[in-house]
Amino acid sequence: MTNRDENQGAAGSLLLDHQLCFALYAAQRAVTAAYRPLLDELGLTYPQYLVLLVLWERGETTVKELTAALRLDYGTVSPLLKRLEAAGLVRRERSARDERSVLVAVTGRGEELRERAARVPGAMLAAAELDAAEAERLREELWRLARRADRAADRVR
Repeated sequence: MTNRDENQGAAGSLLLDHQLCFALYAAQRAVTAAYRPLLDELGLTYPQYLVLLVLWERGETTVKELTAALRLDYGTVSPLLKRLEAAGLVRRERSARDERSVLVAVTGRGEELRERAARVPGAMLAAAELDAAEAERLREELWRLARRADRAADRVR
């Protein structure tokens, strides 16, 4: 470490381990890896699981609403939906009210999977050695960071 890095502290450091973005990246990769064996039992990838979480919560929804909820673009969500549809877990159809809009809903098979998936959140907390209160505090902090980062990104656009 150079004297310059020592004097700048974490806020001005270019050291990898001092970067907030890298800590978030490493945590995200570790969490996703911890989900993998749980989701493998369900035959799902992590992004597919996220799609189903939205649909289980909201019921039939448009692709546009789904992309907004997941904070992903159409080009990322569309292949996920195609694979979920091919697996018989969701169905897609054009809206009768607006032909430009595509509706997505969970099938009966997708609803059956919901029952098996209900154990995933608790298993993840146990695997990460977090109690419910710790998980809630962490979730609140991460959402607060996401909102602040969104505002920062909006200012530079």
